[in-house]
Amino acid sequence: MDARIDLMGNELAAKFGKRFANTSMVIMQSALPRVTQELVSLRASQINGCGVCVDMHTKELGAAGVSAVRVNMVAAWRDSNVFSAGERAALALAEEGTRLADGGRGVSDETWAEVRKHYDDNQTVALVGVVAMINAANRLNVITHQVGGSYEPGMLDAMLK
Repeated sequence: MDARIDLMGNELAAKFGKRFANTSMVIMQSALPRVTQELVSLRASQINGCGVCVDMHTKELGAAGVSAVRVNMVAAWRDSNVFSAGERAALALAEEGTRLADGGRGVSDETWAEVRKHYDDNQTVALVGVVAMINAANRLNVITHQVGGSYEPGMLDAMLK
């Protein structure tokens, strides 16, 4: 598959991408654990079929020392015992927040209550922000057929500097 447009080579896309990444930096620098951010981003990206983001977030998790078992189990997190209660709440929020159009009413009260048991106000805002931003990134990449496989850990952080 070839990309429909070079998002890094287009002047407007590059400006947009830089500002988009800077918005994400606010979340990345929050008190929400970075591993939780990456797990949530990976799960939403799996649901949305975004190869670029699946590539990025699996590699960032590996570089952060997260075991291959945990990374591989993200797609089946409900049927595993490798995630904390807080991570499970965050993954549920990621799924429900990603699947808004699938007929539900968005994030259930049960999931929201579980998130609030594990995360303070700022962490909750960051978590909602991660879900929103990764879904936007997935759509940008999927619509334009961006291809995954070439991401190296730390590339996003380097771009933000």
